[in-house]
Amino acid sequence: MDRFHLMSVFVAVAEEGGFAAAARRLRMSPPAVTRAVAYLEGHLGVRLLTRTTRSVRLTDAGTRYFEDARRILHEADEADEAAAGINAAPRGHLAVTAPVMFGRIYVMPIVTAYQEAYSETTVSALFVDRVVNLADEGFDVGIRIGNLPDSSLRAIRVGQVRLVVCGSPQYLKKHGSPKSPDDLANHRIIAASSISTGAEWSFAKKREKLAVRLNPRILVNTNDGALEAAKLGYGLTRLISYQASSEINAGTIKIVLPDYEGASLPIHVIFREGRYGSAKVRSFVDLAVEMLRADAALQ
Repeated sequence: MDRFHLMSVFVAVAEEGGFAAAARRLRMSPPAVTRAVAYLEGHLGVRLLTRTTRSVRLTDAGTRYFEDARRILHEADEADEAAAGINAAPRGHLAVTAPVMFGRIYVMPIVTAYQEAYSETTVSALFVDRVVNLADEGFDVGIRIGNLPDSSLRAIRVGQVRLVVCGSPQYLKKHGSPKSPDDLANHRIIAASSISTGAEWSFAKKREKLAVRLNPRILVNTNDGALEAAKLGYGLTRLISYQASSEINAGTIKIVLPDYEGASLPIHVIFREGRYGSAKVRSFVDLAVEMLRADAALQ
């Protein structure tokens, strides 16, 4: 059997978590998918998948082979696009990732605009508040907030944001606004666990750095939840400025301690360029850079 076909079938089974789902994705019969994986395992002389009545899991050897096979198939797709010409219309599947709220507010409009422009593409989006390794997890494009470590990825800066402490006008009228980070000890604190553990918030004023230990009354795992509690007038929370920009503009949330915000956090679009230019990646990156740089809340 064709080696690339076998790799494609195996990768589909691993990504879909089962033979039946892979068969539907590939438009093959389940027995044909099973035979292809069995043939590949026989050719390699190693078990790639552990099968049970309820699930299919990668073995250690299967995990390593899956990563290599997915990379090889990705590079083959890029080679096909390069051979078709640099001006070829974007086509194929594109995988993007971004932080949860940033993805909802800013990336989904980019995805829908991209899909409207390029009908021969499909997009999958993973929005999580953790650092996603593009190469290891099979993503083409990512949005990162914060300073970037050295890597082989390309990065284009598109804006900046900052950490802000904020609360509702009703809360601030009743309890007063803190004048310094030390005053936070006298306020009810709402902490988003994706921003901080809630035990300590760091601040900076000019060259002076301050750290304040806090005892949050509410600790929530999403920034949306922290923002909602602050809007309801319960207390003060700390978010990235874009997460509360609509509420700040509407006057339902106010920023406090602006002199202690510290340095801004850069926003980058990052992507894997590879040996060949990919029309689908280039087009998405160009659109993302244009739309994000045009947003005043990110500048």
